[in-house]
Amino acid sequence: MSAPPLSLGGAGQQAVTPSKGVEESKGPRLEMLESVLALGGLVLLRDSVEWEGRSLLKALIKKSALCGDQVHILGCEVSEEEFREGFDSSINNQLVYHDLFGDPLSWSKTGEALPGGPLEVLRAMCKRTGPRPVTIALDSLSWLLLHLPCTTLCQTLHALSHQDSCPGDSSPIEHVRVLGLLHGELHGPGPMGTLSALAQTEVTLSGIGSQASAHILYRRPQQRPSHEVDPTTHLTFNLHLSKKEKEAKDSLTLPFQFSSEKQQALLCRGLGQATSRIFYEPDAYDDLDQEDPDDDLDI
Repeated sequence: MSAPPLSLGGAGQQAVTPSKGVEESKGPRLEMLESVLALGGLVLLRDSVEWEGRSLLKALIKKSALCGDQVHILGCEVSEEEFREGFDSSINNQLVYHDLFGDPLSWSKTGEALPGGPLEVLRAMCKRTGPRPVTIALDSLSWLLLHLPCTTLCQTLHALSHQDSCPGDSSPIEHVRVLGLLHGELHGPGPMGTLSALAQTEVTLSGIGSQASAHILYRRPQQRPSHEVDPTTHLTFNLHLSKKEKEAKDSLTLPFQFSSEKQQALLCRGLGQATSRIFYEPDAYDDLDQEDPDDDLDI
C-alpha cells in the first residue's frame, strides 16, 4: 500500500512521497534534502506509527552518496536486503553496511556477526573515517536506546558528530553528519529531550488525515567569541579605590577587631580604675559537695 505524500514545512512547503523515497530527487524535494543535510552534525528524524521515517532516511542516504560522501549504515531493525531494496547498484556499492539485525548479540559466532555489540561498532565508525565527508545512518536510535544506556549513547553520538575530537584520529574530517531514525512513541520525555538537545537538525514527521507533514528545526552551532571581553567596562559605578581612599580604609579600626591597644588596656588597668567582682550566694537547692561535684546529675 503506497504511503500518502509528505509535505515538509520549515522554509516553505515541500512535497515528498515516502513510497518513492529512493527515486530521483527534483525541484523542492531536492532543496529540502539539501537543507536537512546542510548543517552536518546529528540529524534527528522523529517518526510515529502513522508516519514512518525510514523512507526519508533512505532518501537522505542516497543524496549523501550522490554527493560523494563515505556512507556507513548501522542496520538494527530490518535486514540488509530489505534496507538496500530500492537503491540502484551504483548507490549500493558505495554503502558500507554494518548488520546488527541478524545476530545483534553475536550468539551465532559464525564470524559474520559484529563482535563487541553496537557500542563497539559505533566507536569503530568514529575511528575508521578518513578525510572525505562522512554520513553515518543509524536505523534506528530507538533500537540503540533499548540496548545501551542513554548517557553512553549520547556520548558516542557526540563523538561521532564531532570526529575532529576523537582520540586516535590523526586525519581531519571535512564534514560529518549522523542520521538517526527515532520512533518517538517508544521513549519518554527524558531521552527524547536529551537527543533533541544534541541534534543540529530535527525533523518531526506528522500529518492530518491523508496529508503528511514534517516540521524541520535547525540549531545553529554556537560560536565562541574571538576576543576576551572585559566585564568591568562601561559600568555606572567605580570598582577600584583611589590612593587616598585606600589609605583611609587601611587606617580604619573596625569595632570587632581586637587590636594591641585594646589588649593592653584590658590587661594593665590603672590603680585608680575600678575592678569588677562577682558575688554569688548559694541557695537551698545548690549541691556544693566538693567530694562529688556531679552528684546532682544522678548518673
